[in-house]
Amino acid sequence: MKSQRLLIALIALSVSAAVIAALDAFWIEPDWIEVTHHRVFAPLASPLKIAHLTDLHTHGLGRRERRMLALLEAERPDLIVITGDTVFNGGYDEMFRDAPRRLKRGQPSTARGLSLGRENGGRYETCREVLERLHAPLGVWLVRGNWEHWWPVNDERGFYKSVGINFLLNAGKPARDDVWILGFDDEVVGSPNLEAALVNVPPGAFKIALFHSPAYFERIAGRCNLAFAGHTHGGQVRLPFLRPLWLPTGCGKFLEGWYEQEGSRMYVSRGIGTSSLNVRFLCRPELAFITVGR
Repeated sequence: MKSQRLLIALIALSVSAAVIAALDAFWIEPDWIEVTHHRVFAPLASPLKIAHLTDLHTHGLGRRERRMLALLEAERPDLIVITGDTVFNGGYDEMFRDAPRRLKRGQPSTARGLSLGRENGGRYETCREVLERLHAPLGVWLVRGNWEHWWPVNDERGFYKSVGINFLLNAGKPARDDVWILGFDDEVVGSPNLEAALVNVPPGAFKIALFHSPAYFERIAGRCNLAFAGHTHGGQVRLPFLRPLWLPTGCGKFLEGWYEQEGSRMYVSRGIGTSSLNVRFLCRPELAFITVGR
């Protein structure tokens, strides 16, 4: 009798723990943005405060997006960088639809790409609702992720220009005289070009590289001062003391936080949004602020 009561108590405890974990994973953590602050030494003329956003996967101005915008307003960064996967992925049904085409490296055919661009107009209009509310004195800078390849928009440059975003595709541009932003295509499904991005950069400039998949750091290390990436979501669902059960292609040995190689430093953010399922567990969304200077 005593053993039966113990068994019932253990079952009740297990069920309660499972319910609490489910509530946290599906209703609390996905919108519970963690703000992180970091400092990087650099011989700049004046300090530079950068907000790093990645993997928004936004469906429009929801609770999570409004919270993100409020945090940005409170922090008032000099510069905002977005390292891809701004567009939402649509969940499992759309993720596996036409899978052979989307798994193929590079862009779809011109005719198919135009067709997809028309289909994805609504998807990008939900992005517009968020992107047009982002403002910083030195601008908002964005690069593609893998989802922008899989669901392209017609007139990509025109779209980002219309919402006040500096879109970089294998190019470098100055944010101010001593700081240049280098933006790269996604390594997993695109064609990043390091030399093209560096072509006009003056020798003494502080170079900040933006790319989506952090494994690209292996190729760019030593050619930039600071780099930002996303893609991993920090694993999105984590179990205590264990590495993530699954990570997408293109993460390499990188998961979250700081990495250093050949004199270059990279920060990998857990990102704002979620992929496929709106769930996070022991892996809150992240909005990182990095102050660069003396």
